[in-house]
Amino acid sequence: MAKTLSKPTSIFFMLFTIFFFSTYVIADEAPVFSKNLPPSSLGLEQQKLSHLHFYFQEIVRGPKPTAVRVAQANTTNTSPTGFGAVVVIDDPLTLLPENTSKVVGQAQGTYTFASQSESALLMAMNFAFTEGEYNGSTLSLLGRNTVSSSVREMPIVGGSGVFRFARGYALAKTYTFDNKTGDTVVEYNVYVLHH
Repeated sequence: MAKTLSKPTSIFFMLFTIFFFSTYVIADEAPVFSKNLPPSSLGLEQQKLSHLHFYFQEIVRGPKPTAVRVAQANTTNTSPTGFGAVVVIDDPLTLLPENTSKVVGQAQGTYTFASQSESALLMAMNFAFTEGEYNGSTLSLLGRNTVSSSVREMPIVGGSGVFRFARGYALAKTYTFDNKTGDTVVEYNVYVLHH
């Protein structure tokens, strides 16, 4: 013969069951700070490696400069490296080295003269593309640029649009530098992994 539970025990058991399942349901509906997702949930496919080649056109003087010094330290003008100067840029990116060449985007951001012992910049900029399959997409560069080196390597730390989840590196090489005006053309080869 089956034993029946006493009234207090069955009430306790019923309350415990209600509490247990309500806690489980409430916990399941609670906001979540983070969770793992499969890449396919965002439509991410296999990674691609893209090579972009363009020229960075920096105009320092004249009626429409693309690089403007916006801040400096008290000692910047006496520093042999320009240490402490901060420059904001909106430089055209062109297909060929001539400034009349087709514009494929803009380099927008800042660079800071960040070394007291050599000409070295901290570059923080976006390459905002306006042409072809990359129109509306950006790549973000953040790194050290030792301008006196023949070739400088800087990391690509992210991107948007076609370049979402991007990572890679940029190789910069000075193509021309005008000692009188400070105008510069820099050749960029950018290698980037993206989805």
